[in-house]
Amino acid sequence: GIKNGVKGESGASDDELTSDVLSHYSSASETTSVLEEGTGGEQVDEQTAQEETEDKLKQCIDNLMDKSRSRVAATGLLLETAVRLLTERRLTVSDCLERSLKKGSGEEQAAAATVFSLLCIQLGGGDEAEEGFKMLRPILTAILNDNSASIPARQSCARALGMCCYVSAAEDGEDLIKSLALLESVFMSSYPNREGTLPTPKPGTSGLHTAALQAWSLLVTLCPASRLSVLLDLHLPKLQACLESSDVNYRIAVGETIALLVELGRDIDEEFEVDDSESLCQCLKSLATDGNKHRAKNDRRKQRSIFREVLHYIENEDFTEEKIRFGVEGVYIDSWIKRRIYDAFKEIMESGVRHHLQFNPLLRDIFGLGPPLILDATVKGNKISRFEKHLFNSAAFKARTKQRNKVRDKRADVM
Repeated sequence: GIKNGVKGESGASDDELTSDVLSHYSSASETTSVLEEGTGGEQVDEQTAQEETEDKLKQCIDNLMDKSRSRVAATGLLLETAVRLLTERRLTVSDCLERSLKKGSGEEQAAAATVFSLLCIQLGGGDEAEEGFKMLRPILTAILNDNSASIPARQSCARALGMCCYVSAAEDGEDLIKSLALLESVFMSSYPNREGTLPTPKPGTSGLHTAALQAWSLLVTLCPASRLSVLLDLHLPKLQACLESSDVNYRIAVGETIALLVELGRDIDEEFEVDDSESLCQCLKSLATDGNKHRAKNDRRKQRSIFREVLHYIENEDFTEEKIRFGVEGVYIDSWIKRRIYDAFKEIMESGVRHHLQFNPLLRDIFGLGPPLILDATVKGNKISRFEKHLFNSAAFKARTKQRNKVRDKRADVM
């Protein structure tokens, strides 16, 4: 393990290795930026930069077998990049992730679960992703069910189970039902008891319930109509009660899930209505206008915004459409189903989601974008460089300043 990594070669400490990995990723990003935009300076050899990045990634995969801190650093770089190398060495990566999930700290387990989600997305679903999911699913399940495991690790495992099942086992009804049941067992502990009272959440469990509920709602979008009817009858009344939860993020996740379930219900039955809809709308109105001062200002603003959207949809089937732009394309988020799917991918890939929307066949298929576009040299050549933008903005600023100065001089003469 150690002889394969940087530490065995240079004698560097774990802290130095972490710094080296992160600084390399930063410099690689800067190099990419220069290559894309061009500043008129010295031309960088793109092939050399790519080879250096791949060498570093190979080194990081070796470091996954090293000591804990080195593994966390290596996992961090893999978390930021999803490239061809991961696909080529998927078995090695899967074995190392399995070791991290079994023997790592809570931080390492959380990172490994997220990297596994990225690997499944990079593999584009299919047999390879399904094979990896079947291998790591028992470990993810064990961590999620382990009350002694760290909350961040359990949250990350909940998201990984939802995402990996979504992209790799969508056509396997048995896997889908098992994953739904597992996630339900986590967030249903937040449901009211027989007396109708919400349980007092233990520290950190609200975040776990939120992650499990969001992963569950992602998988619900795959369910057939017969299964959906059962889920709607079981969960909608209980979720309405959870709108009174003391945790703002869980309340928001519950509100969005209710809107998603109602949309799915209306898709299978145009006459679908929520039981006691008047009470639900009254609760949503209260949350959409919540002005309690004991809550943080940002929390109140976020809650009011989300619950206004949920209320408008429940009452009028009105959804606030959003367009996500990437490259020369864009995708319209025009339903709660699409929003849940997009948010799930964004949570895993963060800023990389736009890149995947542009080039990843799996995401493009999910959002109905067709094959990746191939832009010809003319389009690429017409892209304005950062240096040209700077010159243009400077000239425009000077012209604007001169014009305004003339106007100011006239005002002075009049006065």
